[in-house]
Formats: sequence, C-alpha cells, structure tokens
Amino acid sequence: MKPASFNYHAPRSVDEAVALLAEFGPQDGRVLAGGQSLVPTMAFRMARPTHLIDINGIAELARLTVDGDRLSIGACVRHAAFDSDTVKGATGDLLRKVVHNIAHYPIRTRGTFCGSVANADPASEWCCVMAALDGIAVLRSQRETRRVPAADFNQGVMMTDLQEDEMVVACELPLLPEGTRSGFVEFSRRKGDFAIAMALVAYRLENGLIVEPRVAVGGAEPHARRIAEAEDALRGQAPGADVFAAAAEVAAQVVDPMEDINNTAAYRRGLVRTLTERALESAA
Repeated sequence: MKPASFNYHAPRSVDEAVALLAEFGPQDGRVLAGGQSLVPTMAFRMARPTHLIDINGIAELARLTVDGDRLSIGACVRHAAFDSDTVKGATGDLLRKVVHNIAHYPIRTRGTFCGSVANADPASEWCCVMAALDGIAVLRSQRETRRVPAADFNQGVMMTDLQEDEMVVACELPLLPEGTRSGFVEFSRRKGDFAIAMALVAYRLENGLIVEPRVAVGGAEPHARRIAEAEDALRGQAPGADVFAAAAEVAAQVVDPMEDINNTAAYRRGLVRTLTERALESAA
C-alpha cells in the first residue's frame, strides 16, 4: 500500500520545527527523523499524519557531543554512529555492545537513537540503555525546554510524556566511570526481530566487591526499567556464579511480564532470569 496523502515540511532549524509542531501537532502532525517505525506504519495506513515535519535537514540535531560528564545525542544521530569508537570510555564500550543487536544493518544506518526512545517500543534497546543509565530526554516546544528522566518519560507500551507540540531534540547519557564493566544480552526468535526480552548490567569493583550496580530489563514489561531489587542483591558482593544467579532470580521474580500470542508470562520470566545471568557473566 501507499501512505495516505500528507503535507510535507522541511524546517532548517529547531525553532522552525517547533513552530511547525505548535501549529500542526494538534492536527496529527508528526516528526520524521529516521522513519524506520513511522514510514512502515504509514505505508500500511496504520498511521495517517496530516503533516509530516522532516527534521533531517537540521544540522545541529546530527551532533554527538560530550558536555562535561554527559554524552548528548542529537535527534538525527543514527544507530550506526555507535558502531565505532566515536564515543570513548566505558559508555562507548557499552553502546557498541548494544548497537549490533538493533534490527539489521540498513535500519541501523537510517534509524535514530532519539527516534527509538520517542517511539517507546518495549523491545527498544536504546530505551533499555536510557533506563539503565538514568538517561535524560530533552524535549523542545515553543513553550519551553524540558529535561525528563527516562523513568518518567516512559509511561507504557509506546506511551511517553511527550506532548503533541514537543519533539525530542536530544537524549543524554552519563559518562560511566573508567573501569565500569557492562554486559548486554537479548533474545529474539530470529536475528533482527524485536527482542522478547533483554537485560543490561553495569557495575564497578572496589576492593574486589561490586559497587554502583545497574540492572535493567527491557522487552518483558510495558517499558524498560531498572530492577532495584536485583541491584541490591549484587551490591557489596564479590562477582561470581552464585551471586549472579541469585541476582538473576530476584530479577525474574519481581518483573511483571507481558503476555502475547506467542509468549506466556512464565516464558518471559524465565528469559529474564537467563538473560540477566548471562549479561552479568559477560560483564565479569
């Protein structure tokens, strides 16, 4: 099928883009960045925006910058930008582990980090990263600029705090301290499919004991989130198989898994247990 007719806008600045959103957002206007989710749904006419605001011509949104202790990812930075050593240190190392799990290579060259976060699919790898690292979504409108923590931004399956006249102009991640160990594992039935569940872990060692543990689970619940109970099971412990298994068991017990036609809650709970343990093993 072909998309329903729409009006096309190509702003050259963020100010121009948010002005268009203020006018057309209430009329089902939509922002186009990578288009890897929006365009297919338009082709199936599941989405019929009357106005499409293409932000790909806004140069300032293509920037990937370090600002103090944070990495700022502009709205037009592609997934593939993280498949290199552009981002240094422990945060860059983690992002490189994650990016290879996102769909297929052509999609990674067009899709964007911020677009994935704004779309808020439960199986989004970048939403899991944002949750694990307490990322910030930077939202712009003509009214104001808001900085919304990931835990508040994600509100359910493809539901966010984003208002109809706002756009995500950047996402921010902390630069993890040197020596941070990280692991990411997901499971899908075929390579490139949406993940049924995923687990991301990060921690440091001080005197041989785990400090600053981060455990996040995605794909299993309506949105990715940190699992504080599993982090408590790791904190102050020496890394090892028994500790990892105990933390993974805690994660499996506290999640409230979704069900669908192919996957029961019990199956997803088992995946959370296995993937969390494997992510911890891979980080060790």
